[in-house]
Amino acid sequence: SLTVLQALEDGLRRADADPSVKAVMICGENGKFSAGADIRGFSSLKRCGIALGPIISLIERSEKPVVAAIEGIALGGGLEVALGCHYRIAHVKAWMGFPEVTIGLLPGAEGTQRLPRLIGVPAALDVITTGRHIPATEALKLGLVDEVVEENTVEAAICLANKV
Repeated sequence: SLTVLQALEDGLRRADADPSVKAVMICGENGKFSAGADIRGFSSLKRCGIALGPIISLIERSEKPVVAAIEGIALGGGLEVALGCHYRIAHVKAWMGFPEVTIGLLPGAEGTQRLPRLIGVPAALDVITTGRHIPATEALKLGLVDEVVEENTVEAAICLANKV
């Protein structure tokens, strides 16, 4: 939504400008990282001039480490946000993927470029073209996430942020 995108952008800009902030952690609410965009909101985002791609690039360019704490699901644009982060920690029960391909859409915020760089072209093509949901344990084997935890994902991400 417009509100989430604006909050992400504002939060990242504030964190980058604040010398007391040493790292950033991005998480979702209610046990879900992000289910991605609601297709009905695409036209309103264009009218407002906000797009997910530039916000993910802002995450990626941050000089401070940015850690994604993935709980529940990271699908579509949500996975693209996680791919822009420098580190990704997932709960053992989390799932990731690009389901938008099942309705004829490709990931539109550079996920088609970031995922192959991270896990290699053959594995990325499978994830991008099938729309299947990848469990956290497989994501770890593929190199999509850096760590899988059974405990509190947010606390684990904060711990990793403190280490790096």
